[in-house]
Amino acid sequence: MAQAERQFKLTLAAPSYAGLRSQHDRGEVSVDEPSKDNGARPPKAASNWTLYRGDALEAYDSWPAPSTIISDGAYGVGGFHGDPRTPEEILDWYRPHVRAWSKNAMPATTLWFWNTEVGWAIVHSLLTESGWDYVESIIWDKGVQHIAGNVNGDTIRQFPVVTELCAFYRRRLEFATPLGMMPARTWLRYEWRRAGLPLNKANEVCGVKNAATRKYLTQDWLWYFPPPDMMEKLVKYANEFGDRSGRPYFSRDGRAPITSQEWASLRHPWEHQHAVTNVWAHPPLNGDERFKGNHRRSAPRVYRPGKGSAVHLNQKPLSFMRRMIYASTTVDGIVWEPFGGLCTGSVAAIELRRRPFAAEIDDVFFEIARKRLTEAVRLRQRESRVG
Repeated sequence: MAQAERQFKLTLAAPSYAGLRSQHDRGEVSVDEPSKDNGARPPKAASNWTLYRGDALEAYDSWPAPSTIISDGAYGVGGFHGDPRTPEEILDWYRPHVRAWSKNAMPATTLWFWNTEVGWAIVHSLLTESGWDYVESIIWDKGVQHIAGNVNGDTIRQFPVVTELCAFYRRRLEFATPLGMMPARTWLRYEWRRAGLPLNKANEVCGVKNAATRKYLTQDWLWYFPPPDMMEKLVKYANEFGDRSGRPYFSRDGRAPITSQEWASLRHPWEHQHAVTNVWAHPPLNGDERFKGNHRRSAPRVYRPGKGSAVHLNQKPLSFMRRMIYASTTVDGIVWEPFGGLCTGSVAAIELRRRPFAAEIDDVFFEIARKRLTEAVRLRQRESRVG
């Protein structure tokens, strides 16, 4: 799998050259200005990136709307300084962040939410109440190698846990009507009936036997998002032959019907990857990819860090971040990584010609992340020249 991912990464078209944006001491620095902390100019780069030194809550409103959000924050296990010690405390920790995500999201924004099984279960209700629809859970299977060093008198009295979880969400698609907000499935049927048209007419309009009534206008679990060309036919017919007094039909603003392009933009992109399921096998992160040996207590539960100790306990495999971003965004898409850590998601975004916006409150992690992003840009430029 690593070789295949390397191959598709190298075949990507060369990115455009634009000003690199970095973040120092809570103040943005553009390519034309010296940084506030050391007077150096950030290098020109093959991909835009922004790294904010501080709490993401201070940065969200200055970032462009995200195509996807990669959240790898508090687990409630004391995994970094500032991570609550128990899962029960993380709901309040996440609440202002989820509020900001919902405020700034587009209809097609997606969310990848890393956590423990318990942590995700606690935050899930907050996400659904805030307009995020659950899609699936990705399971990181670390294998039996993960058991070594993680066994004690308590954990031995259960089946060893060798997994970590990432829940995938998409923004709930809703439309305003005189009757209140309606989910897309309800709104489609509501607008067709409001036009005074019989349901079976939709099949004739779409040129199908029964797919329109069975899939696009149904209200049960068989419903799915009409393709843009079919939506265009439904919208055109309703506005030409529907009750004149109710026009426009299928309108988001009450002034003009939705176009096929607008309709397509409401659905998040998805790049199918053959033979990839929701269980991702990868041994515990180690070797050259793992940042080690700064002899610093990276988390409250780390007592005597040595040269082999991890710099950041929550570092994720780069291949996972590539897979998530490649699947759910397009070139030049905006990737938010609000709890940057070592910014593995942002590194993957640069490789794939997306535009990452990250934040990190810890100065040590911030500096490592900044160096990784700068190096990712350098490698991206080199590969572009080779390609």
